[in-house]
Amino acid sequence: MRLSDAITRLPRPFDTPRGDEAVAACGDLDAPTRDLVHATAACSPYLAGLIQREAAWLPEAVADVPAAVRDALTPPTGDLQTIKTELRRSKRRIALLAALADLGGAWSLEEVTGALTRLADMACDAALSAALALQVKRGKLPDGDPGLFVLAMGKMGAFELNYSSDVDLICLFDETRHDAADYAMVRKACVKAVQDMCAALSDLTPDGYVFRTDLRLRPDPAVTPVVLSTGAAERYYESLGRTWERAAFIKARPCAGNIAAGAAFLEDLSPFVWRRHLDFAAVQDAHDMRLAIRAHKGTGGPITLPGHNMKLGRGGIREIEFFTQTRQLIAGGRDASLRMRETVPGLRQLAVKGWVPEQIADTLADHYRFARTVEHRVQMVRDAQTHTLPTSDEGFERLAAMMDMDRSALEAELTHRLSEVHGETEGFFAPARPDPAPTLTLDPAMQARWRSYPALRSTRGAALFDRIEPVLLARLADSPKPDEALAAFDGFLAGLPAGVQLFALFEANPQLVDLLVDITATSPALARYLSRNAGVLDAVIGGSFFEPWPGQDALSVDAAAKLAAAADYEAKLDTIRAWAKEWHFRIGVHHLRQLTTAREAGAQYSDLARAALRALWPEVQTHFARRHGPPPGRGAAIIGMGSLGAGQLTAQSDLDLIVIYDAEGRDQSDGPRPLNTRAYYAKLTQALITAVTTQTAQGRLYEADMRLRPSGNQGPVATSWAAYQTYQENEAWLWEHLALVRASCVAGPDSLVRDIHGLRARILSTPREGADVVTQLRYMRDRIASAKAPDGLWDAKIGAGRLQDIELLAQAGIVMTGHDGSQVRDGLLACVAAGLLDDAGAQSLADIYEMLWRVQMVTRLIGSAPADDGRVGEGGMAVFLRALEQSSAQDAEAALHRAHTTSAALIAAALDR
Repeated sequence: MRLSDAITRLPRPFDTPRGDEAVAACGDLDAPTRDLVHATAACSPYLAGLIQREAAWLPEAVADVPAAVRDALTPPTGDLQTIKTELRRSKRRIALLAALADLGGAWSLEEVTGALTRLADMACDAALSAALALQVKRGKLPDGDPGLFVLAMGKMGAFELNYSSDVDLICLFDETRHDAADYAMVRKACVKAVQDMCAALSDLTPDGYVFRTDLRLRPDPAVTPVVLSTGAAERYYESLGRTWERAAFIKARPCAGNIAAGAAFLEDLSPFVWRRHLDFAAVQDAHDMRLAIRAHKGTGGPITLPGHNMKLGRGGIREIEFFTQTRQLIAGGRDASLRMRETVPGLRQLAVKGWVPEQIADTLADHYRFARTVEHRVQMVRDAQTHTLPTSDEGFERLAAMMDMDRSALEAELTHRLSEVHGETEGFFAPARPDPAPTLTLDPAMQARWRSYPALRSTRGAALFDRIEPVLLARLADSPKPDEALAAFDGFLAGLPAGVQLFALFEANPQLVDLLVDITATSPALARYLSRNAGVLDAVIGGSFFEPWPGQDALSVDAAAKLAAAADYEAKLDTIRAWAKEWHFRIGVHHLRQLTTAREAGAQYSDLARAALRALWPEVQTHFARRHGPPPGRGAAIIGMGSLGAGQLTAQSDLDLIVIYDAEGRDQSDGPRPLNTRAYYAKLTQALITAVTTQTAQGRLYEADMRLRPSGNQGPVATSWAAYQTYQENEAWLWEHLALVRASCVAGPDSLVRDIHGLRARILSTPREGADVVTQLRYMRDRIASAKAPDGLWDAKIGAGRLQDIELLAQAGIVMTGHDGSQVRDGLLACVAAGLLDDAGAQSLADIYEMLWRVQMVTRLIGSAPADDGRVGEGGMAVFLRALEQSSAQDAEAALHRAHTTSAALIAAALDR
C-alpha cells in the first residue's frame, strides 16, 4: 500500500519554512505525500527532525508502508549495545510512519496504537533476550529458559499505546522451574536482566530512546525487587490485592520472555480479578480511586481548556476507561465475554450484554477516539509524555492546525465532549442522590441491634446500609403486615455473614429491595435461603432471570460447561452448588410471584435436579477413575425414584436414588489401585452420594435417600444389573413395584438406561390378580396410617385422601392394568380401566390432587410448617389462599376439609369394590 493512496486529510501548515526544509531533504515524493510531509513538519518540530533523520529511507517506506512496518518490527540480533542502536532506529521509523499515517487519515486509531504496541512488544522481547543471554554468558544463569516473563499492563496490554507512552511492565519468574538452593542466584540474575532490558529501552543516547519503562505496578514496589517470583506475586494478590490492581489486570498480557508461563500466571490470577458474584462494591472503590487521582494530580477542578489534562482531567480518557473497567469488574466474573482488554470493544460488549445502554456506549466510544486523537497531536509536537492541552495561544493555534480545525471550533468541541463524558461517568460513579428521607422507626429495639449483626460490623458495610436503610424501611412499612415483614427481615439480616457486596448491590439496583421485601414478608424459608446464599441475587439482574425456562437438556449442557471450566474436583463441587442455587432461587421467585404454576415449578425443580446429576455423574466417575480406573463393563446408571422419577419436586425435596451397574462379567477395575467389581461400584456410589450431600463452602447440593434400593438399607448401595433383574422379577414386594411406576433413569450409559426402562415396562405390564393388589394396598394404607398421622388440616401429603394416598391408588391402577405412564392422572385413568373408579370419581381425585399439590408446593416454598402453624404470617397465608383460590382462611380450611373427605371416601369405595 502506498501512503498516498490512503491519505484522506491533511494538517494545516503552522510553520511553513520548517515544512519546506523537510520536503527539500526528502527528495522524490509524490504530490500527496509531499503535501503531507510538508504539513507534518510544519506542525511538529519533533516530526520535522525525524523526517530529516530518515530522509533517505522515507521515499521507499511510503511507497510500500506494510513492508516498511514489517522491516522496522523485525527483531534485531546481537549483543545489548547493538540492539540498543537497532531498536532506536526501529522506534524512529515506526514513530514517523505512524504519525504520517495518523495525520493523513491513512490509519485508524487502532492501527496507530497497534503499530506502536507491536514495536513495544518486539523491543521488550529483543532486549530481554539479549539481557538474559548476557547473564548466561557470565555464568549467572543456566543455559535454558529461566521462566522469566514480562507482563504488558495498561495501554500496552490493551494494544492502545499512545504516541509518547511509557510502558507499564510487571516482571515475574516461575520459581518452580529451579531448585530451592538456586532460587536466590536465579532471582538476582533475572533482576539484572530486567534492569539491563529497561536500560536498553529507556536510556537516552545520541540515537534517542525506545520507550520509557515503568515497573511500579508490581506488588509493593517500594520494598520489592523489580522481579518477583510468581508464588510471591500470587500470595500478595490473594491477601493484599486491591480493586485498582484488579482493574489493572484486565488489560494485562504476556509480551516478552516465556509467554506460556505468563499466560499460566494470568489464568491462575483470574479468580482475583474476576469475582464469582456481581461486584457492585467495585463502583465505590473505583470512585475513590478517581478522587484520589484528582487530588494527587490536581485535576479535580472545573473544565477549563488551557492546561486541561486530556487523560486525568474531568471528562478525560481515564474517566471512560474507569467507566468501562468498573462495569467489567462488576459482571466479568459471571460473563467471560466481558473480559476484554481494549476499551472501545469492551464498551461495545457491555452494550451487547445490556450492562451499558447502546447509545451511551456509542457516545463514549466516539469521545474516547476523539480524546485519543487530540492526545496524540499534543504529544507529537515535541515527543513529550504529556496529556495537557496547550496553555498559550500559539500552542492552541498549532493544535488546531494539526487537527485541521478552526481554533474556536476545536475549543467548542473539546468543551462539549469533555462535559458530556464527565456527565455520563460522574452519574455512574457518584449519582446525584435526593436529600435522605427520614429513617422510619418501626421497632426501635430491633433496629438498634442491627448494628451488632455481622453484616454491619465493618465501617464500609455500615455506611452502605445507612444509605439503603430508609428505602428498605419504607418498603417494609408498605407491606400488608409491617411487623411480620420487619421481623422476617430481621431474621434475614441476622443470618447474613457479610454485607458490603449485598448492600452495594441493593444501592445500585433498588428494584431488588422490592424483591427482598416480597420474599421476607411471604416466605421465611426463601428469606433464610437468601441470607445464606445472597449471591443468587446476581442472577436477577444478570439478564436472563425472567426469560422462559430453558428445559432440562439446556440446563444439562450449561451445567456441564460450568463444571468443565472449574479448576479441580473440589472447585467442581462448589461450582455445581452455586449454579444450582441460582436456578433453585429463580424457580422459587417465579412461583412466589405467580409467574409459574405449582405444576410448572415442580417440573422445573425436577429438571434442575436431573440436570445437576447428569452433569455431576461423569465428573464423579472421572475423579474416581484416577485412582481406581474407569468403570468396568457398561458402567452404572442413576435411577430417580419417587418425586424425582415422576418429574415433580418441591423446593425442599430430597432425592430418592438407586444406582444400577453392569460389569459385564469383569472381576475388577483396571487402575493404579484396582478394586473388585462389587467394591468398585459400592465406593463409586458412595462417592456420588458424598458429591451430592456433603457440605462445601457453597453448602449442600441435595439430600439423598437410597432406601428404595433392593433390600433397603440392608442391601448394597449399588446393585448389579443381573441382581436387580432377578430381584424385581422374583423377590420384590408389591410396594416396590408400585414405586417402579414413578422410576426413571436420570443419568448413565444409553444401553443400560434402555435395558432398565425395558425391565420396568415388563414388570409393570405383568398380569396381576386385581383382588390381591387391592388387598395389599389396604394393608399398606393401614400401616402408613398407624405409622404417621397428618400434621393437621393443612398437611397436604400425609393422611387419608391426601397426596400420598391418591398416589398409591394411582400406582396400583397402573400395576393392575399395565397402563403406560408415571403421572397420577395416568394412574387414575388406569383405575377407571380396572373398574376401581368411574370417570367422575377419577376426575374428582385428579382435581383434588392438583389442589393439594398446590398447597404442598406453597408449604415447601415458604417454610416447612403448615399454614395453621401460627408462624406463616399474613403474607404467607395470602400465598396459600391464592393456591386454594379462596378469599379467607376459613373458606380455605372448609375447602380442604371437603377435599380430604371426598378423596378419602372415593379411595375407600374403590378398594371395597
